[in-house]
Amino acid sequence: MAKQHSIQKTIPAIKINQWLPKWDKVQFSDKELQNRPLKYSYLFSMKASYLKALTGVYRRSTKGGLQRSKDPNVQRGHEEERSRTIREFVQYGYPWCEMSESKRQNPEYSDLRKPGWLPTAILINILPPNTSRNGKEIFNDDLVKLQEQNDFVKVQLPKSFTGANWQPKYIYPFEVIDGQHRLWAFDGFDPGDEFELPVVAFYGLAPGWQAYLFWSVNITPKKINRSLAFDLYPLLRQQSWLDKFSGHSIYRETRCQELVEALWSHPESPWYHRINMLGEIKEQRDYKGPSVSQAAWVRSLMASFVKQVEGTGTRMGGLFGAPSDEHKLLFPWNRPMQAAFLIFAGIVFKEQIEKSKSKWAYDLRRIVGEKIFKDDDPAFYGEYSLTSTDQGIRGFLFTVNDLCFVSAKELGLREWNWEDVYGELKNTNVAATEEALVTAAIKSLKKSKVAKFIEEMTIGLSSYDWRTSSTPKLSDDERLRQSVFRGSSGYKEMRRQLLVHLSKQNGRVSNIAKKILKTLKY
Repeated sequence: MAKQHSIQKTIPAIKINQWLPKWDKVQFSDKELQNRPLKYSYLFSMKASYLKALTGVYRRSTKGGLQRSKDPNVQRGHEEERSRTIREFVQYGYPWCEMSESKRQNPEYSDLRKPGWLPTAILINILPPNTSRNGKEIFNDDLVKLQEQNDFVKVQLPKSFTGANWQPKYIYPFEVIDGQHRLWAFDGFDPGDEFELPVVAFYGLAPGWQAYLFWSVNITPKKINRSLAFDLYPLLRQQSWLDKFSGHSIYRETRCQELVEALWSHPESPWYHRINMLGEIKEQRDYKGPSVSQAAWVRSLMASFVKQVEGTGTRMGGLFGAPSDEHKLLFPWNRPMQAAFLIFAGIVFKEQIEKSKSKWAYDLRRIVGEKIFKDDDPAFYGEYSLTSTDQGIRGFLFTVNDLCFVSAKELGLREWNWEDVYGELKNTNVAATEEALVTAAIKSLKKSKVAKFIEEMTIGLSSYDWRTSSTPKLSDDERLRQSVFRGSSGYKEMRRQLLVHLSKQNGRVSNIAKKILKTLKY
């Protein structure tokens, strides 16, 4: 008969007092999600299986929306390969964890097996009563309570706790601040009851302070790339202290540069090797056709997709930005997913223009000498097409962002997650390179609700007159009409005209465009 393991409901902990008088001068702010924290934290050890259950980490690889809705860290990014490496390390140590299976089978290398210790503490936050996450309040029987006795504390696990397979009624009582990849490493791997993890726990720590703590632990010692930090902890995108520290938005500018690099380097991108990355003149660069500079692309992305949703005067947010309201969820999209979204939208836009039989497209195609490459459509790539200009690119980005941002709930954009993308790579021999991940994300996106919506939108955009004012044989009225896009005011006018054009189409795209025009007060 199998041995029945009793559930340990009480765990001893040590109270860690850590506060300086100078910290009383810190500007604590509820608005910034950085209200005044407690002056102490707690140190204890816990079975890995228990910690997984109380944080819900082992459920994050599932497809079910119900389980994800219980996860207070649903916005956190995850690198599957990173967790797999840790899983191998725990079982076999280093360098065995990085060896091929054939070498592991060779007795010559048997002495390379080592213990895989994880001595660094998992940082967590314990949710106090009445805490809400994702619109759900933690159930009373699911609370983890603390019983203090001088400097010693008893961590009382939930009344409803049943062990490794426990689930809360609504949300989990622990939030992982740092160490989620170590916990994910135990997904599908049970180390047994004698494998515990050290834990440092804060109680009721505000989300803003959690983001700050993650940053200080991982970035200050230069442990991980700063851009990666914004994927692993999206809440960092809306931390004003980071903007003030650098004088500009670290997340926005860095991410925009990376996205432009992806648009230029990914083979499926309609802008593959067609962006002027170095600001070279036509004679110096390899691609001799019209191209928008990297700097212009970055500015356009910062003005549209990677725009903060905060501050006075902001009427329309960016899909890759961050909300100012703590109750508005971030889109849990990492860099490959963001790049894939832009590339996919560009692919569909290019396809619709190639199918277009509008007069403007016909006029551009009959201009002699317009093609740089054999299969190029002058209506999209040509010298006289606005889609090859700074104003046209920004207008396109504005339109896609605006319509998808307003329709996010209807399109289920938050439901498109990394598990869907990574699933495209499973059971394949494709290495998880940056290019492969973007390709997988594009493939996954094609199956989502937003794919059809982008197609409808770009069908409408393809009938717009994309000719520049310098196009040969324009009438005086046409030339005057197209000249309004010159100068800095041209960006706003392009955005307005595209929305007005779409508002005159049929179906849901028209209705959404009308709503946006009203919101922007155009």
